[in-house]
Amino acid sequence: MARLTTRFWVDAYLARLRFQDIPAFVTRHGDDLAGAVLVKLNTLDGQARAWHRMFDPLADTRRWEVLAEGEEATVDAAIGRQSGFDPDIWVIELEDRAGRHLLDEPGLDS
Repeated sequence: MARLTTRFWVDAYLARLRFQDIPAFVTRHGDDLAGAVLVKLNTLDGQARAWHRMFDPLADTRRWEVLAEGEEATVDAAIGRQSGFDPDIWVIELEDRAGRHLLDEPGLDS
């Protein structure tokens, strides 16, 4: 099965977020074809959470896992460390007081 390019996936994700009125911004533009994606959710109360996709070799699937959570500065530091050893990484930042990110919805959940 052919895989989607990262740019295509990011554009589709941003469109779904806009449709749900969830503000989102690309804060780091990675490799268009195969860059990894981090999603940061800012709940606008000083707290944040970041997810990255991990490969599960037992299930032969990818899933979103929490990379960091807590104070926004702590989450930003974790994202900075990831960016330091992966120059092709994308970072998408969402702002939603209700904590919506849509990563658990069909089509985005794996």
